[in-house]
Amino acid sequence: MPDEETFDVTDAEREARLSPAAVAAGTSGLVPARTPGGEGRRSFRSDQVWSYFGPAFVASVAYIDPGNFSTNILGGSQFGYRLLWVLLWSNVMAILIQYLAAKLGIVTGLTLPQNCRKHFSRRASVGLWVCAEVSAVATDLAEFLGAALGLDLLIGPALLAHGISLTGGLFVSALIATVAVVAILALDLAGFQWLERGIMAFVGVIGLCYGFEVFLVHPDWHRAFVATILPTFDVHGAVALKGSVFAAVGMLGATVMPHVIYLHSALVQPRLSELEPTSKQARPGILRKYLRFELVDVFVAMNGAWLINSAMIVMAAVVMYKGPAFYPTIQDAFHTLGPLLGRGAAVVFAVALLCSGLSSSTVGVMAGQVIIEGFLQIKFPIFLRRFITVIPALIVIGIGSDPLKILNDSQVLLSFTLPAALIPLLLLTNKAGVMGEFRSALRMRVAGWAVAGIILALNAVLLVEMAMG
Repeated sequence: MPDEETFDVTDAEREARLSPAAVAAGTSGLVPARTPGGEGRRSFRSDQVWSYFGPAFVASVAYIDPGNFSTNILGGSQFGYRLLWVLLWSNVMAILIQYLAAKLGIVTGLTLPQNCRKHFSRRASVGLWVCAEVSAVATDLAEFLGAALGLDLLIGPALLAHGISLTGGLFVSALIATVAVVAILALDLAGFQWLERGIMAFVGVIGLCYGFEVFLVHPDWHRAFVATILPTFDVHGAVALKGSVFAAVGMLGATVMPHVIYLHSALVQPRLSELEPTSKQARPGILRKYLRFELVDVFVAMNGAWLINSAMIVMAAVVMYKGPAFYPTIQDAFHTLGPLLGRGAAVVFAVALLCSGLSSSTVGVMAGQVIIEGFLQIKFPIFLRRFITVIPALIVIGIGSDPLKILNDSQVLLSFTLPAALIPLLLLTNKAGVMGEFRSALRMRVAGWAVAGIILALNAVLLVEMAMG
């Protein structure tokens, strides 16, 4: 098979075929892209892997969302460097699951919700849709509150000085965050790659912010390296052991976010429009190339998220470590960094949180649209989805509820709904009737079910622990 396959499609035609809603929802599938007379032909850019970067970076935002901020700060302040190994294994699992989600979308030309509707019974599809909606709403609520909290850390003192209450200041921050998320979603109007680049820019800012924080705290790199490769728990007493085990369960159990499993299968759809082969015989070769490119995308993006998460723990381990009895909040981290490392360190932390909240909230809205359009086979405007899902967050803030408690409670809901995304994904990618020759190999099937078993078992342990207080 030659190194390059040609296709009858230009960039302008590809963008014209993909409406903003179809791009964000990934419902366009494999669209014919041939021009009259064969004009405007272009080749598969097999020498430009970087041009296929994007989908995994958008999905990776879910791994550095405000919930991760809270969990990692807690783990580092309670157990120092000790739980860095949890993030390494979490990252391995994330790479596998996100690649499978992308593979399903690439091979079938359909999103995970669309595949569920096509291959499962109507009753099963309805149940999966309900679980998916719960996970999307819970995630979007938590991530939007994280964005509002990050902005409030930056402008809250000024609002308070002008007579606005703490609740009022957070509400104002939430309204500003709403406008910001809509503006990010509007990047899609210029083409799907602009939205991807915008999200990648946010990921880059978060990475730079935590690179700056790590530079300031001067960590013990030898201890950090040992803690990363050597799984251990705190054995200094029964309380410490139990606390470190449950902290690890919380970090690992929330590894795979259900909404980005649905979303990643959709994010790969727009590029499929430029990969329509001139013959059926060429198609498997094209898909193999795209899968290789997407594997690189997943590997780079997930490892980037792993480094950022590790930097969060390292920062908390150096600046805030006080033992298992310490339960800091995100605000505690902000107010601790200022006196110890200077105002700049605190501001950089808040900027990272704000970027995390805005980007992850954007991704949450996109995932919600993929879910409702895929399961119900309807068109649903993404901006309408944003305004509908922002209402619960504004109500929560307006009545004075603790946003951090809401953020933590959302993890419980995600634990319940995770099987509804993970198990269908594994069932579909393991079926020859769905994937054809791209069905997962035996080693991949074993690895996938092993990861699912570990994640689900740890989520069950976490839920039992939470139920028992």
